Amino acid sequence: MHGVETAVMIWEVMGVVFILYGIYQMFSKRQKPFGFYANIKELPEVEDVKGYNRALGKLFSCYGAAFMLLGLPMLTGGAGVVLSIIGTLFITIALVALYTLKVEKKYRKQ
Repeated sequence: MHGVETAVMIWEVMGVVFILYGIYQMFSKRQKPFGFYANIKELPEVEDVKGYNRALGKLFSCYGAAFMLLGLPMLTGGAGVVLSIIGTLFITIALVALYTLKVEKKYRKQ
């Protein structure tokens, strides 16, 4: 296996990890909300924990699927790698924007 194929395989596995984490969040019986940002000790105060976790799970699952699709152009080489990286930058910004403008706004305690 060549270096590019190995990189794409690792990229795709990371996409699957995002999807599985999202599915775990969607169907979790956890009584506390999941955190969105890494290394934050204080979890958000939300009105509907189950709805919040489900929305966050959908967000992560969709992100994982988009992340996996963006890994495929790397198979073409040079320009494909740049497209994958820049595309990931944009979908990550979109993920944070959707979380802030939709999920957090809808479920955060007023």
